[in-house]
Amino acid sequence: MHKKIICAALWTVTVIYGPAIAQEYPTKPIRYIVPFGAGGPTDTQARWVAQKLNAAFGQTVIVDNRPAAGGVPGTAAVAKAAADGYTLLAGNPGPLTVAPAISLNVPYDTLRDFTPVTLVAKSPSVLIVHPALPAKNVREFVALAKARPGKLNYGTPGVGTVGHLSTEAFAHLAGINVMHVPYKGGVSQYTIELISGYIDFASLQLFNVAPMVKQGKLRALGITSRERSAAMPELATFNEQGVKFENYNWNGVLLPAKTPPAIVARIYGVLATAIKENRELFTGQGQEPGGENSEQFNEFLRAEIERYEKVARAANIPKQ
Repeated sequence: MHKKIICAALWTVTVIYGPAIAQEYPTKPIRYIVPFGAGGPTDTQARWVAQKLNAAFGQTVIVDNRPAAGGVPGTAAVAKAAADGYTLLAGNPGPLTVAPAISLNVPYDTLRDFTPVTLVAKSPSVLIVHPALPAKNVREFVALAKARPGKLNYGTPGVGTVGHLSTEAFAHLAGINVMHVPYKGGVSQYTIELISGYIDFASLQLFNVAPMVKQGKLRALGITSRERSAAMPELATFNEQGVKFENYNWNGVLLPAKTPPAIVARIYGVLATAIKENRELFTGQGQEPGGENSEQFNEFLRAEIERYEKVARAANIPKQ
């Protein structure tokens, strides 16, 4: 009986005071943790989000870059933060959906320890090769890889990264055997190596490689989006070329678990409007604008974790 009374009281407090809390929020600066260094795609979109929230709320949104260990420490910091709406996470698949699939030591549970707010944008990958490679499209690339099992190599920022697992997912689906070359220096380093011909191919985001493709320094074979990109409409999708494969890098906004729903809704309202009003900005960069609500984003995260777990098993990447 006492438990029922307490629950009823808590429900009443939430219903009566929740909207009031949201109307007053925020009353102090907000910290927006980016678990990667400045200048990358996640940081760039985080600064766009910070600008929109700052303008809407009239409070400073501090972008706090914490690059380390594939984004896991910075992500963990948000999981442990107070659930009051004053600590946000710039979410990325690396620490949120890839790491849980390949590591036993992730200090948080993505689905339990965070409240998703919204996806900001998704970025499809492009299969990029050195121009000397005798393949003009995805089908020709698959045929070449089958003719040279274990000979074609590709670069990524490291073992267990999005680039690694997404490429292995494609390789498994296409039935090809390719060699992984991890680079500690990140995307810029192995892109230079690809241009120089030291590696054969890579899976890169469109906005990173479009200028080099147009200059003829690299060749694009296919894009992993469901539909062609407005930023490079001449580039056919994998699906169009007979390989049923879709893959995205993405960025989103999350809060610590148990953040009051009214605050989540207030932040979501600002960002959903901003994303809708800036669709052309995203599509012009080869990205697909988000705007999914908390429940939709949560289901997206769940599906991505399950997908990467399957990829890791298929690629024989043991959990460590």
